[in-house]
Amino acid sequence: MNSRKSTIWLAFIGPLSFAILIAYILPLFGELAWSVTLPERGLQSYIQLTNDDYIHSVVFRTIRVCSIATIASVLIAYLLAYHWVFGPPVRRKIVEVAILFPFWISILVRTFGWLMILQPRGVLNEVFHLNDILQWLGIGEVRLVRNEFGVIVGMAHFMVPFAVFPISAVMRQIDTRILLAARGLGAGPVRRFFHVFLPLSMPGLVGACFVVFVFTLGFFITPTLLGGGRVVLIAEYVYTQILVTPNWGVASALSVFLLTFVGLMVWLLMKITRIERLVA
Repeated sequence: MNSRKSTIWLAFIGPLSFAILIAYILPLFGELAWSVTLPERGLQSYIQLTNDDYIHSVVFRTIRVCSIATIASVLIAYLLAYHWVFGPPVRRKIVEVAILFPFWISILVRTFGWLMILQPRGVLNEVFHLNDILQWLGIGEVRLVRNEFGVIVGMAHFMVPFAVFPISAVMRQIDTRILLAARGLGAGPVRRFFHVFLPLSMPGLVGACFVVFVFTLGFFITPTLLGGGRVVLIAEYVYTQILVTPNWGVASALSVFLLTFVGLMVWLLMKITRIERLVA
């Protein structure tokens, strides 16, 4: 009986394990090998990472842009999740469509859509005359694309639906009787939110921040198109080093650094927030 169960287990798990080995483990070891063998054996690529000021600027820009995009995505997702869980039926349906509809549109189409909206001759300026209004107010012309603002807008728009799900999952587990009890004890809406509801929904916020930040670290299409070559993040820099320069050793070393950074961040979050409870 045990051998039969083992055979069934291998029949289902074996192909998946083999696929993971081929698709992830072998390329990972390839990256590790390239980082210490190209262009020659040694740690020259890692030494260049520590000494190259341009690489430092790319890394810090990536962390800054991804952090801002994460904050924006999670704030918007929190509002959507609240109305999705606690809103009236009609509002819940509208929010649900707004959350699920972006999954049917490719990231390339969405990025080009934002490019058409934000560019100087785009919808905001041609239809709503945004720059004319800003000039009338004395602010002057504002560029909304080919800069960090445009990249953050595109990244946040893509990541909001992914942030909604962990937040809404935690909100659905909140016992509304606790909020009623706080109201009965004299707590106003603001106090109920900050002292009762927000702490109870904090695991969802932490999970959403983790998911969004990790995803945005690997963004390539959105920063390339909306950044216009002026906002180079790690993924675009690695692509350039592999296919344009080519400098595979530095690209591999930077990929290993990014993977290590994400792994340490996951470990730290699990230690501090016990995020494993979210998937238990």
